[in-house]
Amino acid sequence: MNKPETTSNNKLKYRGLIILISVLIPAVVVVLLFVRIESIPPLTFLPPIYASINGLTALLLILAYRSILKKNVKRHELLMKVSIGLSVVFLVMYVLYHMTTDPTPFGGEGFIRYVYFFILITHITLSVFIIPMVLVTYVRAISKMFDKHKKIARITFPIWLYIAVTGVIVYLMISPYYT
Repeated sequence: MNKPETTSNNKLKYRGLIILISVLIPAVVVVLLFVRIESIPPLTFLPPIYASINGLTALLLILAYRSILKKNVKRHELLMKVSIGLSVVFLVMYVLYHMTTDPTPFGGEGFIRYVYFFILITHITLSVFIIPMVLVTYVRAISKMFDKHKKIARITFPIWLYIAVTGVIVYLMISPYYT
């Protein structure tokens, strides 16, 4: 078997899947945010849970980074898989909350309002772009393309960490306005 051909086939196989997932997730989320499930009472208990999941994800990302710096590949791999899993759980809870609950307007005024919307807009925008970045980073790792994995991970890590941390900040800033 020709090794470059196998790598090329894997690359093409994963590329299509990454593109599909990267387009499908944001599209489905946007559509579902406009769907209301009236038969289920508002799931108002979810925001502190998914904010905590964001905080835990941030912590695990830092621990995973420290693990790889210490050459503990197995621990790094486990922490990254858990971080991906937590991100999926967050997304499901986030969508369920918004499908059962009316949006909560931010009630802050003045400068803090601008800070809130800056954080919120950058958080949402980057969360769309992080999907393909995480997937490419992950695929490069499982494909044992460690040089390429390391190169993109240096970009993926701080963005993903920013998203996780700002998710908690957004929650803390808007939580006083939940009804």
